[in-house]
Amino acid sequence: VQLQASGGGLVQAGGSLRLSCAAPGRTFSSYAMGWFRQRPGDERTFVAAISWNGSVRNYAPSVQGRFTISRDNGKNTIYLQMDSLEPEDTANYYCAARRASFPYTRTEHYAYWGQGTQVTVSS
Repeated sequence: VQLQASGGGLVQAGGSLRLSCAAPGRTFSSYAMGWFRQRPGDERTFVAAISWNGSVRNYAPSVQGRFTISRDNGKNTIYLQMDSLEPEDTANYYCAARRASFPYTRTEHYAYWGQGTQVTVSS
């Protein structure tokens, strides 16, 4: 499964960004999908995940209430709407896929990864 993440950029604190992750040429309605992020020198950490049909969503406590994960299976795309961004959200953001229904929260649960998209939040 090839994943393509996009939508990163530079934004001021308090602003918003929407990340997208597409799987062109493949129907991924049977895949749980997740977003993770990684800062330089740190491990990759969980941000949000969504079940194959969108009925179950998991969030890291640090983004709960500010970020929203969603998916459009007709477009083979997932999204991460990020609001009220903070400088601590600055990181490279990765999307991931697992052929399963449940939205797992650990990196080792995901077999497929996209390239990162950089998000920088200035104070």
